[in-house]
Amino acid sequence: MGEPGGPGRDPQELLPHPVTGRLFPSPVPPGTGWPGDPAAEDTPVARTASAAARLARTAPDVEELDARVSVCRACPRLVRWREEVATGGKRASFADQPYWGRPGPGFGDPHPQVLVVGLAPAANGTNRTGRMFTGDRSGDWIYAALHRAGFAAEPHSVASGDGQRLSGARIVAAVRCAPPANRPTPLERDTCGAWLDRDVALAEPTLRSVLALGAIAWTATLQCARRLGWAVPRPAPRFGHGAETTLVSSNGKAIRLLGSYHVSQQNTFTGKLTEAMLDAVLSRL
Repeated sequence: MGEPGGPGRDPQELLPHPVTGRLFPSPVPPGTGWPGDPAAEDTPVARTASAAARLARTAPDVEELDARVSVCRACPRLVRWREEVATGGKRASFADQPYWGRPGPGFGDPHPQVLVVGLAPAANGTNRTGRMFTGDRSGDWIYAALHRAGFAAEPHSVASGDGQRLSGARIVAAVRCAPPANRPTPLERDTCGAWLDRDVALAEPTLRSVLALGAIAWTATLQCARRLGWAVPRPAPRFGHGAETTLVSSNGKAIRLLGSYHVSQQNTFTGKLTEAMLDAVLSRL
């Protein structure tokens, strides 16, 4: 992280959004005009795991689900971390920007054929911009690939309000808050699983394929499918780049699950994941 709050800055100073110029504090309160903010001031807030499960289960559509996700406070450690980063822990290069500092809602087509499942938001990516995989190197990779595959309007996703949109695809994550050291605890993964369950259930009528970015997303998707009563092969299919298995929904619909190495800098900088490898998996969706 950068120096707390950036050089000489008050963590609660109002700062301009990089696209609209509108002033916001960090974290950004719901319903205050942030581009793409799905929540309103009266959106119900989950403060416990049981409340998260109830609010996820009763969300009538993707729009309301995203709103409820974006204000969740069910995991105290994650709430504390994401807000610490948004106030006193900004990266120095972004010290002049407001930080979203809330859970990352899903992004993309509300009736997707393809669901992309990641691990968790990045502290200075989604936690700053409010959009999944936006504002960091991982986002550069996945949106460029989605653009090449015909799902994304633009080859990059820099900030909310930049005009990016997805058609036929939606991006979500196994965990919706930025975790310390990019490592959510098992309890945090379980609590956030309720949001993923509802995302998948709402997508099922149009869904054809799920792309899991990394082993944790792969496992989270299999666990989600079991909780929804879907048929999952046994023994559990193993993750690998290019791995594929078929899940069968409770309505008897076959949905393909494909795996890809995560688009993390650790993988892309070292060549473990190349553009050609990512494109090859996306072409099978």
